[in-house]
Amino acid sequence: MDQTTLITIVEDDSEIRSLMGGLLSREGFEVALCSGAEELDRVAERRRIDLIVLDLMMAGEDGLSICRRYRTGPMAIPILMVTAKGDDLDRIIGLEGGADDYLPKPFNPRELVARVRAILRRTRDVHHAPASPPSDVFHFGGWRLNAASRVLQNPDGKIVDLTGGEFDLLMVLLTHPQRVLNRDQLLDWTRGRTAGPFDRTIDVQLSRLRRKLEDFSKPPAVIKTVRGGGYLFSPVVERERI
Repeated sequence: MDQTTLITIVEDDSEIRSLMGGLLSREGFEVALCSGAEELDRVAERRRIDLIVLDLMMAGEDGLSICRRYRTGPMAIPILMVTAKGDDLDRIIGLEGGADDYLPKPFNPRELVARVRAILRRTRDVHHAPASPPSDVFHFGGWRLNAASRVLQNPDGKIVDLTGGEFDLLMVLLTHPQRVLNRDQLLDWTRGRTAGPFDRTIDVQLSRLRRKLEDFSKPPAVIKTVRGGGYLFSPVVERERI
């Protein structure tokens, strides 16, 4: 990564904030340190932010509220949620709030860097369009997904917001329709080497993606659970290149 990649660290503990900032700076990232929502908002007014590393539990506006604000709209900023709490409930709360990934404290510095790099790889096209961006448009059950702009439209033509993780998951399903994919395959294709053997992120994202699609879906379900096998994306998918 080069110095044009701006990461903001939002953490109200000054010692932890400085430690994370120093670690990511040494890895070649440009870092902005924020003690809370007000400082983050001021940075966002002046600069394009590539990733927010966000503490969940803070005085004032908490991380969940900040996450919801910055995850809305087509130019939503990727978020890595960090918290001292590490149980499944807190992980689910962070992911349900729209975070792209979750890291409990205390964490291995190498894992922080690995997860930051993984999120940036998955979401970089949002801010840095390649010379020949993908132009495929997917149609399924009345839905439309533009892969280049990452815009998902429901059958009524309304835009449905997706997090980076949800987009990656939907792309895997759309490119492997009507095929049973097991959990390990989904983890590998969406999260790669950052996924641990007990990583439950994919389960949360599948549940969240299902809810976003179910309002307009009719039986059979869009994403079927195959007992003992995995998951199957049931609609017929048409792929259009524009």
